[in-house]
Amino acid sequence: MRDGFVKVAALTPEVRVADVPFNVEHCVSAVRDSVERDGAKLIVLPELCLTGYTCEDLFWQDALLDAAQQGLFDVAEQTADLDALVFVGVPWRVNGKLYNCAAAVCAGEILALIPKTHVPNYNEFYELRHFTPATPGACSLIDLSQEEPVPFGTNVLLHCASMPDLVVAAEVCEDLWAPNPPSISHALAGATVIVNLSASNAIVGKAAYRRQLVAGQSARLVCGYVYTSAGWGESTTDVVFAGHDMIAENGSLLAESAPFGGGNATSELDVASIVGERIRMSTFQTTKAQDYCNVSFTLGRSATRLTRFIDPHPFVPASGTERDARCEDVFTIQAWGLAKRLDHTHSSCAVIGVSGGLDSTLALLVTVRAFDLLGLDRQGIIAVTMPGFGTTERTHGNATTLADALGVQLREVNIAAAVRQHFADIGHDETVHDVTYENSQARERTQIIMDIANQEGGLVIGTGDLSELALGWATYNGDHMSMYGVNGGVPKTLVRHLVRYVADTCGNDAEADILYDVLDTPVSPELLPANEDGTIAQQTEDLVGPYELHDFFLYQVLRRGATPRKVYRLACYALGDTYDETTILSWLKVFYRRFFSQQFKRSCLPDGPKVGSVAVSPRGDLRMPSDAISRLWIAELEEL
Repeated sequence: MRDGFVKVAALTPEVRVADVPFNVEHCVSAVRDSVERDGAKLIVLPELCLTGYTCEDLFWQDALLDAAQQGLFDVAEQTADLDALVFVGVPWRVNGKLYNCAAAVCAGEILALIPKTHVPNYNEFYELRHFTPATPGACSLIDLSQEEPVPFGTNVLLHCASMPDLVVAAEVCEDLWAPNPPSISHALAGATVIVNLSASNAIVGKAAYRRQLVAGQSARLVCGYVYTSAGWGESTTDVVFAGHDMIAENGSLLAESAPFGGGNATSELDVASIVGERIRMSTFQTTKAQDYCNVSFTLGRSATRLTRFIDPHPFVPASGTERDARCEDVFTIQAWGLAKRLDHTHSSCAVIGVSGGLDSTLALLVTVRAFDLLGLDRQGIIAVTMPGFGTTERTHGNATTLADALGVQLREVNIAAAVRQHFADIGHDETVHDVTYENSQARERTQIIMDIANQEGGLVIGTGDLSELALGWATYNGDHMSMYGVNGGVPKTLVRHLVRYVADTCGNDAEADILYDVLDTPVSPELLPANEDGTIAQQTEDLVGPYELHDFFLYQVLRRGATPRKVYRLACYALGDTYDETTILSWLKVFYRRFFSQQFKRSCLPDGPKVGSVAVSPRGDLRMPSDAISRLWIAELEEL
């Protein structure tokens, strides 16, 4: 239960209709296996699993109901030694009425009975024949001959004392399918995890819809949702049950047992992330749970072994089809964003510095698409190559050849003489290859394209990407500045795939060949003299770290709100086959130091399109002071 994770399980044990002792035995066995094998802390069993959902008029028999009542006490007693909160389905009589209930059990005690609100009586369902619907919003206390009375009603919140972010509420089967599910009120009252004890028979197409409901409700309520349904052993007189179990978190399906499969879905919910997301969402308004019964329970704070998928490349879909669709979406957003700015400024000219590297290549491709959308002549795009002290023949050749292939105007301005004059003006020794040496070249290039834009009445198109902005890997008022930054929302790991996507789909062999060579070129600012053999001497990832790691860090920090310790743990889990723990920790420290110290560059970024859920615009997603201190974040890493 460290770092906000809690192991949860949705189980469908075998049942026999009306055989309560058999069902108790198999429910307890399933729970015990889940705890001992998987370390589950929250376990959900199906609707009416102590009797079987399909008992029909046997629910009018006291023999069955008495056995079910005793069966619940037996489940509580036989799981008392297990460190888990367990939900089990049971019929229960209250004040002369029979209710279809979810019973919460922990440490040998029955904590609550939550009756079903929406009792179906249509198509194959005739539950109103036997069960009374719960009164919505009600919660009373009933005596079960325990030390304390037990809450009975729909409005029950179970709070974990040892993990305050874990607040659990329940609904039963049809409650989810109704127009106003009880889970809405539960979530607004503070529940971070909703459990659903269901029967839900199998018919053609229903599994897909059920999957949509569960994932959609977890997204809408920003919660974890644990769903289990009846399976093998239920009567098949008229319907069949498939044991379709699911675990979802904020729209993502984390685990699922296939219908007619094993009846076990187990994963970890990240309740810390759920709470963090709710904090960020101003439209998620929780209310004081004044009409709720609040019940406390305690679970041991043991480590949670991660089994859920943590995407090592959160900005890049693994599937080729999904990746192509993502690239097209991003490319289109970039192009339409620039097109609007060109249209608004009545500009038919765009100026872009091209280096033969990935970022400027993508920016040029986006600009071409924007011009095509507006029906503008591509000759209005001025691609300026500005060779300097570190420019190699390979990158220079790719820049010029790509401009020709795209049919844009190409200009070349060698910056060496101007930079040397600048060195003389400020008294800098050219043999000293320090930050002044490097940044003077970057600022000279920016001055050139800005002035050409003035000459031509055009816009300077920025090339820097999201990852560079996060790390501050840009020269202030150099490549940091433009009139519209089309790549500012695109992380480096995605830039590469966007360029490859265009290469794969452009239908122009000459253009594609150049783009493939750009993709094979090391990432470099080329501000230091080349090696003797003419190859690139300065490689970015040797200096600031692998962008694969930094993009993972960036996503976990800004999108998930993870602590440094948690980011490190997740990175080791997701990328541990590629990088050792020492390497990950070293570059994570670099990330935090640079992320904090370089905010002043992000505080004055030019406009540019947001394309994904992570962005650093000072006007939108990241309102961060430029003089914040990283001490707390680094200190947490130093303890590892």
